[in-house]
This record gives sequence, C-alpha cells and structure tokens, in this order.
Amino acid sequence: MDAPATLRQLLTAGQPMLALAPMQDVTDLPFLRLMAAYGGADLYVTEYFRVYPGSCLDKTILSSVTQNPTGRPLLAQMIGNDIPALVRTARELQQHPVAGIDLNLGCPAPVVYRKCAGGGLLREPAKVDAILGALRDAVTTNFTVKTRIGFDNPAVFDTLLPIFAKHRIDLLTVHGRTVAEGYRSGVHYDFIRRAVEHMPCPVLANGNVHSPSKAARVVEETRAAGLMIGRAAIRNPWLFSQIRQQRQGQPIIVPIGRDMLEYVQRLYFAVRPSALDDGRHVEKMKKYMNYIGLGIEPTGQFLHRIRRAHTEAEFFGICHEFLDHAEPMLLEPFALDLKPTDMLAGQHR
Repeated sequence: MDAPATLRQLLTAGQPMLALAPMQDVTDLPFLRLMAAYGGADLYVTEYFRVYPGSCLDKTILSSVTQNPTGRPLLAQMIGNDIPALVRTARELQQHPVAGIDLNLGCPAPVVYRKCAGGGLLREPAKVDAILGALRDAVTTNFTVKTRIGFDNPAVFDTLLPIFAKHRIDLLTVHGRTVAEGYRSGVHYDFIRRAVEHMPCPVLANGNVHSPSKAARVVEETRAAGLMIGRAAIRNPWLFSQIRQQRQGQPIIVPIGRDMLEYVQRLYFAVRPSALDDGRHVEKMKKYMNYIGLGIEPTGQFLHRIRRAHTEAEFFGICHEFLDHAEPMLLEPFALDLKPTDMLAGQHR
C-alpha cells in the first residue's frame, strides 16, 4: 500500500483538495473513523483545543491525533487569544503526529467570540497580527488558518488579507460569511476569490458545499485550491467520493434509503460512549440528526418526529419508517419550514 500523502503533497498535487471541516463535539475520533470508511476527505482537522493560561491538551481531542484513523494528514486546531499559551500549546502539539497547526479565527458561537476568541478576534486585526507572528515563529511544521471574512463587516477582510500574507502561512481556509451572519446568509464566494488572488499560499473555500455540482461551481467561481466541507458531510458521508467521481468523469453513486438507514445505525453506535444510557444517547444523536434530517424528506415530518424521540426503539422506529426503501437519495438540504419550537438549542457549527 502506498504511503499516505503529506499536506505538502496534497497542496502541490494539482487537483482540488477536499477537507473535512472541524466541528466541535462532532469531528471526534469515532466520527473521523466513520467518515474515512465512506471514502473520506484528503485532509482532516481536529476539534479545537481550547487554549488559555494554564490549559492542558484535551486528552479526548488528542486521541484523534495519536490514533488518527483516517490514513490522511490531520491538522490540530487551536482556539484562544493568549499568545504565550498559544505558543506553548503549539509546541506541545508538535510533539505529536500532526500535519500542522491550525488557528481558529472563525467560530461564530457567542460563548467563544464574546471572549475575543475564534471569530471574535476578527474585530482586532492588530491582535491577529501579533498572534500570527508569534505562532509562525513557534510552528516548525505547517501553519494554517481558518477564518471568516469579518466579524460583522466584510470590509475588514481587506485589512486581514495582508496580515495573513505577511506571516507566510501555508494554507488559508475562508468561510465566506461574517461571524454575525452565522450560517443563515448566502456565502460570499467573491471574497474567497479575492483571497485566492491575494494570498501567496493555497486557499480552501468553505461554506454551503452540499453536492458534487455545487463543489464544481465553487471551485470554478473561486479558483480555490480545494474545498472544506462540514455540515453537508454529516448528512452525506458519500459526498467526498461523489465529488471525486464527478471530477474524474465517473458515474456518481447515489445512495438509496436503506444505505442511509445503515449510515444512521453505524453513526449511532460509533459515537455512543459506553457509559451513556439509551435516553441520553438519543438526545446526543439529535445534534447529528438536525443536519441529516434536512436531506431526508421535504415536509419536515422526519425531523419533527425524531426530535421528539426519547428511546432507542422510538428513534430507530422513525428511521425505519422514513428510510427503509430503495429510492435514491440526493441528500441535498430541503428548505424545511420548521417552527421555532422544533429547533433544538445549542446547535453545533
């Protein structure tokens, strides 16, 4: 078997690279293993390590690095604003088999940005400049950044791009929305194209890539070196393989309902901690089903009912009712008209 490609080889391969986006409380070791079983991405990124004075490496997140099940390069992502702590953590992470260190400048969760971390740092370009300078000196492997185009005003992006370029980062991933826009607005792909034209390093495009055809359009529109895909991969684990099949002119394999049923079953048991009882694990599964359910059927009934399941039997009974069939499933998101009371609090990024 050939050795897995390094990040440097992926960046110079001449083909658009596919990366799985880091999603907190989602892209853990069991989820990475499951994604790899369905074809997987070319590049993975850990959940973020929270960094602050006195912080230690989270052992659960670190297990994704030390037991990397994907056979592909894995970046370790950090989030925080304390420069000495970030430098210390970057050095600690480099003692493990990481493909690089990634800095989170895009998380839109209020609990994060209110502490001037993640996307909150985009309000302070001078602070971003100082952090990148310190980390570039400390990181001897690949140093990458994942960002949004601003906090509440994309005009700051023209200030941020020269800062990113100045510090010789190896890869920039741009989610084409501001922090304030969350996931509600359309994606400003023209800003990603601007980054591609300005940056001396490769740029990945991130935001609303949910099908092979959309993937091709975004690469063409932005001229990005590749794509980072998050929520759509939760819903459609075949998506990376489908994108490759379209790119190579091969028939695109479309799963049927029973394939999706099997995926939900595999996901359910893959991410279940041994100590968690049925009821609490059903509640945990709803964070995944919030994304999966958008592609199941157009009325919203699947999500409405799955959100009200309390037992494993109820959960799988609903899944069997909607998925035990041989009809093809595109798994693209329907525009569901869901009541606010149907939405669960604390949805993940």
